[in-house]
Amino acid sequence: MDILEEVLTRPRQAPADAADLAAALSAAQRGSEDAFRVLYRSVQPVLLRYVRVLVGEDAEDVASEAWLQIARDLASFRGDGDGFRGWATTIARHRAMDHLRRVRRRPVVAGPVEDLPEWSGSEDTAESAVAAVGTDAALALIARLPRDQAEAVLLRVVVGLDVKAVARVLGKRPGAVRTAAYRGLRKLADYLGHTD
Repeated sequence: MDILEEVLTRPRQAPADAADLAAALSAAQRGSEDAFRVLYRSVQPVLLRYVRVLVGEDAEDVASEAWLQIARDLASFRGDGDGFRGWATTIARHRAMDHLRRVRRRPVVAGPVEDLPEWSGSEDTAESAVAAVGTDAALALIARLPRDQAEAVLLRVVVGLDVKAVARVLGKRPGAVRTAAYRGLRKLADYLGHTD
């Protein structure tokens, strides 16, 4: 469970990164593909972790739908780098809720693994597997929390949004976000056997 502790204690985005994100945002809004790539690479990992807790295995598909909307509506976005992360997270959350409603209406039956084509990657498979198992274990623990607590913890700690941004994403008051995040972190500490 060391990965959970690492995720929960990881420092938030540094101011230099925030300035880089703001500069990339401005350039991406003017049409720079390289700048959009910077936005994607900086926001996608945490966005994907957040969506994975909400929808499980379909997270990559849902995140892709969110990025299509983000790319489409980027020119109309007004705000800074932190605002962009909050805006992108709100879009991803809406796509996740749409996905969950769609799945409830039409459950999908998974086919056999043999039907899937094999994909090769350029990264070290063993290293990726170890990192994924640790991350998956941490996300599985967070997923055990009640939904409001899990989302508050993910958005505050993993995505790194401030309380006001999380409140906007979730449609709640900042006090409710603080309470949910606090309760979620306490419950995670209990899961890990830490008592204060």
